[in-house]
Formats: sequence, C-alpha cells, structure tokens
Amino acid sequence: MYVESKRNRVRELTLTYKELPRAFEGYRLFFISDIHRRIISDKVLESVKNRVDYIIIGGDLCEKGVPLKRIEANIQKLSKLAPCVFVWGNNDHEVGVKQLKTILKNYKVLELDEKVIKRDEEILVLIGIDELQTAKDSLSKVDPMMDSFSILVCHYPEITEELPSNHSFSLILTGHTHGGQIRLFRWGIARKGGLYRYNHFDLLISNGYGTTALPLRFCAPAETHLITLSTK
Repeated sequence: MYVESKRNRVRELTLTYKELPRAFEGYRLFFISDIHRRIISDKVLESVKNRVDYIIIGGDLCEKGVPLKRIEANIQKLSKLAPCVFVWGNNDHEVGVKQLKTILKNYKVLELDEKVIKRDEEILVLIGIDELQTAKDSLSKVDPMMDSFSILVCHYPEITEELPSNHSFSLILTGHTHGGQIRLFRWGIARKGGLYRYNHFDLLISNGYGTTALPLRFCAPAETHLITLSTK
C-alpha cells in the first residue's frame, strides 16, 4: 500500500475530437493533480521531457504543513518542461492564498478565468473554475471565444452536475477523489479515477499524485496523465 502511494506512473491517453482545430493535432497536455506533500520525482519529469506542450495542475498542489520551498521547487520543475496553468483545490487554501499566490505570481492561475492558446491562427481554450457552489455563475463570467475547442479544468469531478446540459466543453479535467485512495475491489469512499465518456464530452478523473492523511493506497495507484489530442 505504501509502494502504491509512491508510484510515479504516467498514464498516456490519446483522445480524439472531430472539433479539434487541425493546428492542435498531436498537441500534448501533462495533467497532474493532488500533489499534496510529495516531491515530484525526476522519473516523472524525464518520462515527459520534450513530449509536452502545456502543463495543467489540477488543484491540491499542497496542503497545510508543506514547506513553501517544496511547493516552489515542484512548480519550478514543472515549468522547465512547458508553460503551466493552475486551478485551486480545497487543500491549497490551508497554506494561505496570499503565500501561494506569491509563489504562483509568474504562472497562470485559472481562477474564473481562461487561457487562450494559439497555433497557426487557430485556438484552444483552457477554462478554470475553483468553486462548485458558484459554478454556474462562474461560467457566466467567463466568455470563451466562439467556435473554439475548450477544456474545463476543475479540482472537483462533481462539476459535471453543476454545468448546463448544453455546455460546450469537449474535455473536463478533475482530481480530488484520489480514486478513493484505499479501495476494496470495486468499493471506495470516492469515485475511482479514470476516463468517463459522455454523449458530447469526456471527463477525466485522476487518482492524483499524492495522498492525504496516511501515505497509503490500495487499488487506486498514484498517477499523472500525458494526454495527446487528435482529430484522427
């Protein structure tokens, strides 16, 4: 259980969308969430080095008691690979928003906000939401560019229950559950990580890279994701 909690697994996914702009064929996103107390291993970084275009941190970068130097070191390691964006998780607030914003001042924080990525005059939009309770109101404040391919990043998988049925997101990236962290066969205290396919969008729930409370996992191994976008 301890070994499973310390794994440095990079799951590789190729996701196909007919609406993906051609300029983004083969575009690669590295998604990591729920780092908590862990130091990101060089094994993970080496496995995606020169293979990633953008990095998305899906919340819980840290938690109470994590040294600020460790948080900053993790961010710096990731930013050497590619540009980074970040959304807030529930445990991030324990460190202190002011302190964390100081560390993140040189990085894009998706806080009711969007990041437009351009390639050959075509665009891909990343949109972040940090609170479930205000999800519908938050979306009304974010104005994604018309006819754009958009990805929603939120720490909480339950965001899908708060979105209007006609939302335009093709992919939703989430974490938070740790896959239940300790599961007994099919049963766990939270939803297992994985790719869930709906009629008009995909939901990716990551088991997360770190743990909370005890550094133990069972049937919900630590993981990160390297996502390749494709039209083929």
